[in-house]
Amino acid sequence: MTPILVTGGTGTLGRLVTPLLAAAGGTVRLLSRQPHEPVDGVDYVVGDLVKGEGLDAAVDGAEIVVHLAGGPKGDAEATANLVRAASDAGGVRHLVYISVIGADRVPLGWFGAKADAERAVAGSGLPWTTLRAAQFHDLVLTVVAKLAKSPVVPVPGGLRFQPVDARDVADRLVALALGEPAGLVPDLAGPEVYGLGDLVRGYLEARGRRRLMVPVRMPGKAGRAYRAGENLSLDGADVGTRTWEDFLRARSER
Repeated sequence: MTPILVTGGTGTLGRLVTPLLAAAGGTVRLLSRQPHEPVDGVDYVVGDLVKGEGLDAAVDGAEIVVHLAGGPKGDAEATANLVRAASDAGGVRHLVYISVIGADRVPLGWFGAKADAERAVAGSGLPWTTLRAAQFHDLVLTVVAKLAKSPVVPVPGGLRFQPVDARDVADRLVALALGEPAGLVPDLAGPEVYGLGDLVRGYLEARGRRRLMVPVRMPGKAGRAYRAGENLSLDGADVGTRTWEDFLRARSER
């Protein structure tokens, strides 16, 4: 029974990873900002990554730390605080981190924070594994659903994505966490590359809606990076099995 600490265990990915780790024989503990009663044998410990509170107790006794927590702000600070606590604990033998494809290439704040967090993990002195994944279908759905609320949908030209299913990412992360530390492993992307317009059209078709779509240009360094495909991993990546269409179909059948 390997003691495992999971951060971000109540998020989109964490809700999939946690039961898989438990089913594989791990003793799973989730870090949460709010207290919870144990559920299905999974314990909770209260702490705050960004503030650095409660982390010593969270990592105490953990042999594997799976760091999934993330947000629009504070990723670098949160990861540095976790790394510090895990290093001081002395018993962590594997630190696993989920990052994003293009972390070191796309000039946007969130990507830069992910790159900083990657460096904190790699420089921790702990055995580590980092997986960069493409944007999840769930995130893409949130974006296109917001765009499609307008009767006229602006579609930045040249933007392409390789959305990946969170279940594919969860399966890969669990295998990595329970394996040997491997450093920066091959990226994990979805099986298809889509233009943003294709993703919006697929969403509209799945819901039987029509919208006027108008091409626009995304300005600045970020626009150039996306048009250059810096957020993609076209060569050497591992590829998930579930397409955007599979995801939309499963959602419509609920």
